[in-house]
Amino acid sequence: MDRHDPRHGPMDEAIAKTATNIGGLIGKALPPGWGFALLFFPFGAKAGRMNYISNAQRDDMLAALKELTARFEGRFNDEGGNA
Repeated sequence: MDRHDPRHGPMDEAIAKTATNIGGLIGKALPPGWGFALLFFPFGAKAGRMNYISNAQRDDMLAALKELTARFEGRFNDEGGNA
């Protein structure tokens, strides 16, 4: 979350702090070589309000999210397939 974005108010700062704390716990709980991405978003159609934290490089996280989307949509092939 860009904490310098003027659209973010006090609640966003609280969410960012909570996300950082949760991310630290998840990162410590996972074995070496495992990544995570945790999404935070308000319910409803509020475009542009989704944020995430991750211990992965951006490219690895995007690949994992594409695989998840492909699985949800029934497009994933477990035999080397990808999104």
